[in-house]
Amino acid sequence: MPDGTRRDIALVIDDSPETLRFLTDALEEAGFTALVALSGGSALTLAQEVTPDIVLMDAVMPGMDGFEACRRLKAMNQLAYVPVIFMTGLSETEHVIKGLEAGGVDYVAKPIVPDELIARMQVHLANARLGQSARNALDAAGRFLLAVDAAGRVLWCTPQAGKLLESAFPHAAAESSRLPAALVQRLIEPAETPAGTDAAAMPGAPGETRFQLSYIGKIGADEFLLRLVESDTASEESRLKRHFTLTAREADVLVWVARGKSNRDIGEILGLSPRTVNKHLEQIYAKLGVENRTSAAALALRALGSR
Repeated sequence: MPDGTRRDIALVIDDSPETLRFLTDALEEAGFTALVALSGGSALTLAQEVTPDIVLMDAVMPGMDGFEACRRLKAMNQLAYVPVIFMTGLSETEHVIKGLEAGGVDYVAKPIVPDELIARMQVHLANARLGQSARNALDAAGRFLLAVDAAGRVLWCTPQAGKLLESAFPHAAAESSRLPAALVQRLIEPAETPAGTDAAAMPGAPGETRFQLSYIGKIGADEFLLRLVESDTASEESRLKRHFTLTAREADVLVWVARGKSNRDIGEILGLSPRTVNKHLEQIYAKLGVENRTSAAALALRALGSR
């Protein structure tokens, strides 16, 4: 490995010293830096000091088993997207499922074949980097996006969405917040509902910031992408939707047309391609009885009471 090249860090958790030595040798030879822990508890302590790029987890250990250790590691913000590969002699389907439900991405059976393990690790590292790059791009674009699981737990969010969530959850970090499960279920359950065609308002007391959530799509086994907007924008969309009998997505587009945004700008804001935006505009023109965006914007501003 060339000098100065960063080595990926693998955290190996196993109660067997022999297994740890075997895996450490294989990982070092493959160019990884290996951190080792003999128990789930010591792994949690170690992970607070050094963030690994990938975790190899023994499923069966005394005290805290690998499944519980994985759940606790995944609850740590800096490890939420770090891939965890389970290693165990257990091969029953129920154990495989239990590992995946705990947050694991893969499952290798003992005795471990080093070449196969390294190959799997490289695939999961590449996938994790792609996911992180996508989240970084969303952050840079200033999107008000967040991902939740079916129970409403916020898995990740862009900084802009995080700021809005903090106003709703002032006593907790945005990533550890939960949205009302019933609200999330109402958005994600109708599988036949196209992305962006349904929305729900976040409840709030008088004087609190209110939001509207729009469902964008399913991006993981239990990961759903939502768009968050403040109540003033949500109110405008709702008013245009009712006034012109538009879909939620068409109302989204019309709001931004009224604000003078181009198709490319609207696509970046709403996560759509310019071509898709143009398709929505065609439907909007037909429903409004106009032939161009200038006329559509004028009608929208009039409906919103703008001068």
